[in-house]
Amino acid sequence: MPPDSPGRRGVVSRPSQPPSRLGLPDGDEDEEAVMAETWSGEFYCVKCKAKREASGEVRVNDKGTRMAKATCPVCSTNLNRILGKA
Repeated sequence: MPPDSPGRRGVVSRPSQPPSRLGLPDGDEDEEAVMAETWSGEFYCVKCKAKREASGEVRVNDKGTRMAKATCPVCSTNLNRILGKA
């Protein structure tokens, strides 16, 4: 299922224009400008023991799994949400 399909709860946002149109310098074909992918949706806060709405940066861990990392708006604890394989 594509990440932007209506069946998913969170919202993944990606840059809509190529790096050259975003005001970034043009690089070689081997080098691409890396834009941070963000994810907005529900995270579970282990400290509050409740689901919280937040948005965070998507990162890929050593196993190749995409994870969204954010901060709890109530208690400032680090939040993690597993999104699936990259």
